[in-house]
Amino acid sequence: MTNLISAEGMRRLEEEFDFLWRIERRKVVQAVSEAAAEGDRSENAEYIYGKKRLREIDRQLKHIGTRLKLLKVAPPLNTVPERVCFGCWVQYEDEDGAEYCYKLGGPDEFDVKQGVISIDSPVGKALINRSCGDEVTIRRPTGDLLVVITEILITEPAR
Repeated sequence: MTNLISAEGMRRLEEEFDFLWRIERRKVVQAVSEAAAEGDRSENAEYIYGKKRLREIDRQLKHIGTRLKLLKVAPPLNTVPERVCFGCWVQYEDEDGAEYCYKLGGPDEFDVKQGVISIDSPVGKALINRSCGDEVTIRRPTGDLLVVITEILITEPAR
C-alpha cells in the first residue's frame, strides 16, 4: 500500500481522527455509562450496542492513527507533468469513445464519486508513469479495457 497522501487528504484524515476521538467516542462512552447504570447488562440492548460501537470506533482510531504515522504528504504539482503521476488528473478514452477523468490519489483518500482513485487500484496502476497518447490496457474482472490517455492536468477539468 502506498504511503503518499495529498495535503487535503491528510487534513481530512486528521479531522476524522479528531472527530472520532473528541466527539464520537466521548458520546458513546457516555451512552454506555448511562446504559450500564440501568442494571442488568446482559439484556440491555443500548449497553450491548454501545460497547460494540465503542469497539468499532477504537478499531478505526487505531487504523487511522497507524496510517497517520506512516503517511507522507506529496508535494503539490506546480506544472503539468509529462507523465501520469500522483496528484494529477488524467483523462482517457476507451475504444467506444467514452471519456473518463480521474485524479490519482493515495489509498486513504480515494473517492470515486469525487473523481479520485487510488494509485494502487488497477486503473491507477495501469495509468501511472504513462504519457499523453499512450494506449493502456486496464485489467478488470469483467475483461480488459483498452484506453488512450488524452490529457494530463494539474487541476480538475471543467465538466
